[in-house]
Amino acid sequence: QVQLVESGGGVVQSGGSLRLSCETSGFTFHGYAMRWFRQAPGTEPEFVAGIGNPAINTNYSDSVKCRFPISRDNARRTAYLQMDNLKPEDTAVYYCNARLQILDGREFTYWGQGTQVTVSS
Repeated sequence: QVQLVESGGGVVQSGGSLRLSCETSGFTFHGYAMRWFRQAPGTEPEFVAGIGNPAINTNYSDSVKCRFPISRDNARRTAYLQMDNLKPEDTAVYYCNARLQILDGREFTYWGQGTQVTVSS
């Protein structure tokens, strides 16, 4: 059974930090790209950051670049999102995503249940 469990969300003041974790099971973690998305009330889901394997392959949305480094620990089957210098506009539910794209066009993707991040001004 595939599971992605996010943790580390909470309430923090503007300028503060949080570290999100995404613990996984049930699939070949090292073969998947790991991504973080977020969704604020009344908005569409927004891509935040992604990391491939090897972990040198990372990409970020412009809104979080240089503030939210993404990382992964294949031995622990866990992805992380370090969130620094948080702003009120970062308030959202943050979701972890695992994606595998195969050369024949098939794609396998899994989602966590989300963790709430609230940044107060």
